[in-house]
Amino acid sequence: MKKFLRLTNIRIISQTTFFILFILSIWASWVTKIGGYPVSRLLEIDVLVFFSTILSTGYIYKYLGWSVLIIFLTLLFGRVFCNWICPFGTIHQFFGWLFNVNNNESRQESNRYKSLQSLKYSFLIIFLFLAIPGALQIGLLDPLATVYRAFAVFLTPAWDMLIGNTVNIDWLLFSPGSQSRVFTGSFWIGSIFIGLVALNLWTPRFFCRYLCPTGALLGILSYFSVFRIVRDIDKCTDCNLCLNRCEGASQPHDTLKLSECFSCFNCLDDCPEDALSYSPISKSLSTVKRKPDFSKRQFIFAGITGLIAYPLLKNNGRLDDKSFSPLMIRPPGSIEESEFLKKCIKCDECIRICPTNVLQPATFEPGGFEALWTPVLNFKIGHCQLKCNLCSIVCPTGAIREITVAEKLGKGLYEQKGPIRLGTAFINKNRCLPWANQIPCVVCEEVCPTTPKAIQTFDEEEKDVFDNIITLNKPFIVPDLCIGCGICQAECPVTDRPAVYVTAIGESRSDNRRLLLKYRNSKT
Repeated sequence: MKKFLRLTNIRIISQTTFFILFILSIWASWVTKIGGYPVSRLLEIDVLVFFSTILSTGYIYKYLGWSVLIIFLTLLFGRVFCNWICPFGTIHQFFGWLFNVNNNESRQESNRYKSLQSLKYSFLIIFLFLAIPGALQIGLLDPLATVYRAFAVFLTPAWDMLIGNTVNIDWLLFSPGSQSRVFTGSFWIGSIFIGLVALNLWTPRFFCRYLCPTGALLGILSYFSVFRIVRDIDKCTDCNLCLNRCEGASQPHDTLKLSECFSCFNCLDDCPEDALSYSPISKSLSTVKRKPDFSKRQFIFAGITGLIAYPLLKNNGRLDDKSFSPLMIRPPGSIEESEFLKKCIKCDECIRICPTNVLQPATFEPGGFEALWTPVLNFKIGHCQLKCNLCSIVCPTGAIREITVAEKLGKGLYEQKGPIRLGTAFINKNRCLPWANQIPCVVCEEVCPTTPKAIQTFDEEEKDVFDNIITLNKPFIVPDLCIGCGICQAECPVTDRPAVYVTAIGESRSDNRRLLLKYRNSKT
């Protein structure tokens, strides 16, 4: 019983529990049975998201207040989040353990502290300095955003494809009863994820030790932690066995680097002399170094790098209201574009929960590097369901504000304001079957969900190639009625480049992008 109650066993139970909760949150949101379940709670307790969004927006988004719990735990016990809660950390530890077949000497060498571990503090400073003027890029390396994005875009679709093509059991699928989902950019997102995990073959917990900005932030906060690993130098025989399984390479055999310690407690189990203990601040600190190994020169260099990177990001993509990309169509409930980029952490929660697969991670084409992996609608893949507001429910930062179906449709209390418009549809007459080829087609009008319909037709008689008189129903757009849901583009029978297409013009989140409709309304 005493052996079972060891801290390492309790830690493994905690890791397993939180990883199962992580998988269940993905399953619950993928099949859209979220109900009142807090499927985004792990992202809402992300301390790096908490601090960076404060810097980029100037205020605390309500749900991110949950991160105070992690701050409290860190101030009390150190970096327990990294090795007790974080699902990405659990993945790294598992694969590091699975492929660690080296002898004791090699293990001890790989688990010694390396000066390069200070690199993660540079990444942290760069991201925070970028956030100050409003460029939120933490999602590129934040562990929770990274693991959520990889599961949403790469791992769960791959799992569904594998299971669907073999045993084909619905309850084993993340997306039961539907076709496997596809995502643009999944190759690169998946490759980066696999690469980060594969680095454990070279050095255990490589990402956590060298790259993770969240770990760096928690390492700084752990400076004030009450409990920490303490070595009794009178008992220690310098056997170095504590290095065999040290997850953070924190030097428990010498002067413990508190900012690097994950509180995994492996060293306590491995010490044959009981020279290590987990003790409160009242104990001797002669064998503990609390301050991270990060010089002022490194801080200044990282800060300057972040400030220089800001104009590079902003000038690549040009997302202002005069030169915005017509393909940059955001989910319903999204806030104004410049504010959206100050909040979106690229976690792809909204992308995973979308029932029609229309939400996709943005590539470099529509918005440049700053908007990379943020959600956009691709109407060649799907359309935005009329009565769906799921993406607004799961957003952890308020980049997509929570809306009701009534607000989306402009019903009830929102009738005067009108429906939320994602963009406006247009018809390319050179590709439209009735207009260009004298082929009867009214698909776009039939599927248009608005009342009255935003796509209407008029009858026109023409002579065909055999001089026969035929009547064609020719479609046209009523822009004032169009909400930009994209079902017309998704269902258009001209599949390569649909004859009807939607652009971001007319979206209701920006008055400047509604000039076309305002001009038209002023003439009627």
